Amino acid sequence: MPTIQFLDRDHAILAFNERVLDWATRPEVPLLERLRYLCIVSSNLDEFFEVRAEPHLTAELSGDQKGLYTADSFKALAAKAHDMVTRQYALYNDNLLPEFGRQGIRIVAHGERNAGQRRWVKAYFEREVRPLLIPVGLDPSHPFPQVANKSLNFIVRLSGRDAFGRENDIAIVKVPRVLPRFIRMPTQGANKGTLFVSLSSVIRAHLAELFSGRVVEQFSQFRVTRHSDLAVDEDDVKNLRTALRQGLEQRHYGQAVRLEVSASCSEYLSDFLLQQFNLPAMALYRVHGPVNLVRLTQIVDLVNDPKLLFPAYTACYPVQLRPGQSFFTRLKQGDVSIHQPFESFDGVLAFLREAVHDPQVLAIKQTIYRTGADSELMLLLREAVRRGKEVTVVVELKARFDEEANINWAEMLESIGAQVVYGVVGLKTHAKMLLVTRREGRHLVRYAHLSTGNYNPRTARLYTDVSYLTAEPLLTADIDNVFVHLASQSRLPKLHHLLLAPFHLQRKMVEKMNALGQAASQGKDTRIILKMNALTDEHLMQTLVRAGQCGVKIDLIVRGACMLPAQVPGITDNIRVRSVIGRFLEHTRVFYFRCADAQELYLSSADWMNRNMLRRVELAWPITDPALRQRVIDECLVAYLHDTLDAWDLQADGAYKRVQPSEPANSHGAQTALMARYSALR
Repeated sequence: MPTIQFLDRDHAILAFNERVLDWATRPEVPLLERLRYLCIVSSNLDEFFEVRAEPHLTAELSGDQKGLYTADSFKALAAKAHDMVTRQYALYNDNLLPEFGRQGIRIVAHGERNAGQRRWVKAYFEREVRPLLIPVGLDPSHPFPQVANKSLNFIVRLSGRDAFGRENDIAIVKVPRVLPRFIRMPTQGANKGTLFVSLSSVIRAHLAELFSGRVVEQFSQFRVTRHSDLAVDEDDVKNLRTALRQGLEQRHYGQAVRLEVSASCSEYLSDFLLQQFNLPAMALYRVHGPVNLVRLTQIVDLVNDPKLLFPAYTACYPVQLRPGQSFFTRLKQGDVSIHQPFESFDGVLAFLREAVHDPQVLAIKQTIYRTGADSELMLLLREAVRRGKEVTVVVELKARFDEEANINWAEMLESIGAQVVYGVVGLKTHAKMLLVTRREGRHLVRYAHLSTGNYNPRTARLYTDVSYLTAEPLLTADIDNVFVHLASQSRLPKLHHLLLAPFHLQRKMVEKMNALGQAASQGKDTRIILKMNALTDEHLMQTLVRAGQCGVKIDLIVRGACMLPAQVPGITDNIRVRSVIGRFLEHTRVFYFRCADAQELYLSSADWMNRNMLRRVELAWPITDPALRQRVIDECLVAYLHDTLDAWDLQADGAYKRVQPSEPANSHGAQTALMARYSALR
């Protein structure tokens, strides 16, 4: 059979962000939401540079031209990133700012301020800003200061001599992160509307006042992005929590990978900064506006005008549940699925709340990956400990960029008597599971919650996920065995229903695809539909290709990075790939396999990435109830395959093309339809 060349993963990540950026360009999208999408892309790019850029940059600096990361791969990615950043700022300056102006919302630059506004800005600077600024003039005893990751700074070139008669011409001004990046100005007289001033503009207007006796000849904002992926050798540390705490202290000062400066920055200053951070020229990004677009989300919050936002959506209470009904009584009647955010995450919180307050509940076990710094769920676990229940929490300390919050929760729970464990050395515990053990007469009965997403009430309002509640004895016994395995690291017994990575999940998926490929080659009607966030595991992709070449019809709904090209003649003719980018972040993982009338459907915490299959603890579990299975098929798969509003189809050349309905008036959006369906049930 013909071989296939997979798409580049890092370019696939940038392509995903181009699809997100498209939302910011659409005039039919409310204005503040367009700004929010622009900020999301900037935040995503920050993380891309923090996590993915370092090996490419290292290859560029060393001139390496062999292997996965090369000087050429750095140049190709940098060119793509530069193009995206250029389009972001063009959109911001040429489209969004004028639209805001038409709505009476303005960010007033220094040259546009009248005398009264300048007096107000000066008073604000003297009162709120100047006391926190310490300009540092560079000389042999004052070397270039440590500049934190993604912090706002100014570089200044001075003429004249300092107080000691020296001609040191470079100074650095660090801007404290405690200061808001945008400040609302009062309106007076004819200045109606909503006016803001940026913090960088406030400092720029009064920069000269920080250097008495000197003349500011040149200046620029700048921001450096640093490699921020924590690397801890778990085999060589005695206490992972302590090692991670120490690593977090150093994260803000890792290797520089990107430098952003104002478009007007002189070559003298930009070359000086590139030399300080040991960066090549293509790592420099000159921007026509704020060096950190992410902070513009403050404008969204400060304006908060309903007519400039999406219509408010309030999730309904889970339709299979009744408020006030006991979960333990309900789950004896059958399993329950909750489709978030169309149905409320409050159902999950209510399940845990009942378990915490029920005197017959003896033990609660839960995995913690991303809960947020302010979590009602964690407070409920604390209350469970106070009430004398046995609480075991498997905390993943290495959840990227949530390490500090998880360490704090782990220390809090441990300090009051909960059993806190940190999973398995070398593996991230990414599985989402909650197990409740309850005494009922002479028996102990288990109840469980599994999820495709995190135990985070805030993101549960923004991400699409499926929560699953069950009292099925074999499935809950499997979950208990996984908890025991994670805590004791003893050998895992044979599981009845759960598929667990890194042990079974990848192998079982391969077996199912191979079996369907064999059935298709025998003329049987076969189908695979997979929905996930990313597809980059080469073994699984090769298996999909072989199944498709045997005649299996395959649809892949992959929100983000997908390395498997679709519709390549003679190779992936039977494989279609689409990405759906909507109001909510698609996060559900659903795996569907059919041969003739026999169907299997799994929900999972795992994307099809090598790390998820081989370096993480992940779960997949079957939906065996026919009605629940059909509901998931209809809402999570069929609706998205028919989406003509928010969908993009991957082409044979690796480019994505937005789906266009044959009749625009009849366009169908999966998320829009689900919101309408569940709104009617409130």
